[in-house]
Amino acid sequence: MRVLLALMLLLVTPLALGADPLSVPAITLGTNADGAQEYSVSLQILLIMTALSFIPAFVMLMTSFTRIIIVFSILRQALGLQQTPSNQILTGMALFLTLFIMAPVFDKVNQQALQPYLAETLSAQDAVDRAQGPIKDFMLSQTRSSDLELFVRLSKRTDIASPDQAPLTILVPAFVTSELKTAFQIGFMIFIPFLIIDLVVASVLMAMGMMMLSPLIISLPFKIMLFVLVDGWALIIGTLAGSFGGV
Repeated sequence: MRVLLALMLLLVTPLALGADPLSVPAITLGTNADGAQEYSVSLQILLIMTALSFIPAFVMLMTSFTRIIIVFSILRQALGLQQTPSNQILTGMALFLTLFIMAPVFDKVNQQALQPYLAETLSAQDAVDRAQGPIKDFMLSQTRSSDLELFVRLSKRTDIASPDQAPLTILVPAFVTSELKTAFQIGFMIFIPFLIIDLVVASVLMAMGMMMLSPLIISLPFKIMLFVLVDGWALIIGTLAGSFGGV
């Protein structure tokens, strides 16, 4: 987790000044005209605190988290369970499954950018450029060409000859759009068997004249039983992990 935190700080910290953060002291000590000493916090601390606020956005919009959490939410809705599992459990499952799926990408960034930067053999700007490579490769592999072309057209950029040249300002929204499409496609396939159970139960109750009884009360045990018998959690998690192509 420390490596992941340092990685995300490295990716999102703006480096417009082009200076190496290791050469900038975090706290400086100055002497006033009257001889009094005054401590001041440098811009580096401000940049780090700003970068921390981008960590949730990085996790949600540049990793596999979006697809996973949407599929889990649709699954809970298909089962007819409003608060079980709770939002905290689903978020925790999605987070750790994201770490599992993104582990090869993070390892590449750690070896190519983070470790050389910590060893002071690579400047901060070069480290950021190297860190973007594996992340962009992952997002490009999951982004539909139609979505990428849409945002390139909306940006009115004519200097992008290939998908590899797309900046993060274009690639990230295209990636999120593709993830939303894929997540809803998977959710549609999940919904079908549970919808059939609801229709069968509703038809049986109507045929028996029990129209005042809610079909959800009767269908819920059958849907849970079906999900348990087919080992639903293993199927869902395995399908989600496999949908990323073993990145």
